[in-house]
Formats: sequence, C-alpha cells, structure tokens
Amino acid sequence: MNLLRKNFIWVMALICTTAALSYGQSLGDIAREQRQKQAANNPSAARKVVTNEDLPEHPDAAQSASTSQQDSEAAPVSTEKKSAEQWKHEIQTQKQSVDNLQASIDRLNSSIHFAPGNCVSNCVQHNEQQLKKQDEVQQMQAELEEQKKKLEDMQEAARQQGYGNSVYEP
Repeated sequence: MNLLRKNFIWVMALICTTAALSYGQSLGDIAREQRQKQAANNPSAARKVVTNEDLPEHPDAAQSASTSQQDSEAAPVSTEKKSAEQWKHEIQTQKQSVDNLQASIDRLNSSIHFAPGNCVSNCVQHNEQQLKKQDEVQQMQAELEEQKKKLEDMQEAARQQGYGNSVYEP
C-alpha cells in the first residue's frame, strides 16, 4: 500500500509539472505581445529589419568605395596637362570605384529573393522590401553608368595628351 501511494504521488507530481510547463508563456510569445502593444501605441514608427544580406561583407571596402565615389564625383575630368603617373593613379582610382560599385550591385542583386507563393507570414512586407532593393539597384546602375562614362572620359583625355595605353588602360 505504501508503494502504491508513493507511485501515485510521483505520477500526480509529474502530471502537475507537465501541465504547468505546457501552460507557461514562452519568452518569444511575451516579446511578440510587447511588440504588438508598441506598434498599436505608435503606428507611425517605421520598422527596419536589418539582415546579414543588408550588411557589407567588408565594411572597409564599402566605406572606401563610397569615399572614392564622392571624390570622383567632386572632381570633374580636367583637360590640364598631367604626368603619366597622375593619369594612371586617377584612372586606377576611378576603375576601383567602378569595380566597387559593380560589386555592391552584384551583392545586392544576389540578396533579392521574393517570398514564394506558399508563404505564411510577413510575405507582403518581405516582398515590399525586395522591391525597395530592386529600386536601389536601379539607382546604383544609373550611378555605375555615370562612373563608367567618367572613366572613359579620363582615358580619352589621357590618350589625347599623347600617353600610351599603358597609362589609360592599366
């Protein structure tokens, strides 16, 4: 009888513990409820989700690319007489700027993935974000065309000053 009572107490304790554990809210549920409350209180706050795809692989390269793009935009192509080394340096810098911009475009293009037809949640927001990425790619493509045109102008100016292709096609 004593053994039966102990087994009964253990079974009841196990059932109560299992019921209590299954009833409790998870931390994710609590966080989700808090976000919904904040969104209800402040509907004008725009959400920005940053993923690994949005971050550059090499932050230093992206920063130097934007710096070199700003430098190249600020200085128009001049027709003044420059040394071969100056032309070569400027042309290589411009080529690097074009290459960095192309790499950024390629990286952003590879991160664009629309939600499949059987998507369950946040599909519309995800697809809107992908459309924004496509718009950004189009803007970057226009900038790339400008940068390529500037490179061609620099190469033509170096050629007109009598330098060989080792200067303007390094």
